[in-house]
Amino acid sequence: QVQLVESGGGLVQPGGSLRLSCAASGRNSRGNTMGWYRQAPGNQREFVAAIYVNGITKYADDVKGRFTISRNRAGNAVYLQMNSLREEDTAIYYCQAILPYGPAWGQGTNVTVSS
Repeated sequence: QVQLVESGGGLVQPGGSLRLSCAASGRNSRGNTMGWYRQAPGNQREFVAAIYVNGITKYADDVKGRFTISRNRAGNAVYLQMNSLREEDTAIYYCQAILPYGPAWGQGTNVTVSS
């Protein structure tokens, strides 16, 4: 069982930056494809970014050039550097790990972009 714990959310003004972290622990917690999703109030959960086992990254169109996903060398933590934040980036951000038996999710961290 893999546990994912997100941190780094908070309140930031438009144009500001935040860095989210996700720590994975438990059996098979290293070396998985990992990603970030978000869910705004009243909306469905949507894909934000992913980093694959081979290091390739993928982004949703509306965060390209503003967000950067990365991971640590041990392969059990993933980060999301978010720059030039907009009010529409306000959401709960969830970490995901793709495991052999299916995806695992964290509990989410709240990001609010507001002046």
